[in-house]
Amino acid sequence: MPDTTKLLAGAVLIGTGATALMDLWAIARKHLLGVPSLDYALVGRWLAWLPRGRFFHTPIAATPPVHGERLLGWVAHYTIGIAFAAVLLAVWGRGWLLAPTPGPAMLVGIGSVAAPLLVMQPAMGAGIAASRTPRPAIARLHSLVTHAVFGLGLYMTGRALA
Repeated sequence: MPDTTKLLAGAVLIGTGATALMDLWAIARKHLLGVPSLDYALVGRWLAWLPRGRFFHTPIAATPPVHGERLLGWVAHYTIGIAFAAVLLAVWGRGWLLAPTPGPAMLVGIGSVAAPLLVMQPAMGAGIAASRTPRPAIARLHSLVTHAVFGLGLYMTGRALA
């Protein structure tokens, strides 16, 4: 199998595993801390409105729903996880895939928190870094921890595949 195919397959498997671990963390967080999970239907709604010329929503929950938004949101969630795994492998390459180390995985995982803080939250009406939420510091902390769990998932899935 050519290196490119191995890296692509690795990105799909590692990104899926890391995203699944992040989802398990969201379930645990809900049960342990009472923090609700992100409704991925809202992500799907945001994406479905993009071709209609609407990027910002205040808030996204007030925007009319779109048929298939939940499925679209979940597919996007896993696709984004795979894309971040591809970034990890594009930067650290086949060597990391053969012998994963935690540093690069955690760097990509924690770095991925920029996406919700700087893109998703503002676009969905929560402001930059959740600044328009009732408790911005808590929202930021939850985002950071969740993306650190994603980084851990990148590493753990990489180790399992190595």
